Amino acid sequence: MTGSASPVFDAVIHPISRLRICALLDPVTEEEFATLRDLLQMSDSALSKQLSALADAGYVSQRRAARGGKSRVWVQLTTSGRRAFQQHITALAALATPTDG
Repeated sequence: MTGSASPVFDAVIHPISRLRICALLDPVTEEEFATLRDLLQMSDSALSKQLSALADAGYVSQRRAARGGKSRVWVQLTTSGRRAFQQHITALAALATPTDG
């Protein structure tokens, strides 16, 4: 990688649950909490815990909206979260790529 910084391995994103959350959120603008929960086959509390860790790092944001009298939560990667996820994936790919030497 001439002229660029080394890829950044991110310890916040690395746990498999958080990596999967970021992978699901990366290609979309936002996703509903219930949909994430179902796709990840996690309990509400387990997903909330992982989202809190990502939110504390500034990687995800949540918005609440009411529809049909029911409160719903939407989750999205922040700009810094998207950047951190892409750098983490680049770092993982670099680890998996054999180097000469």
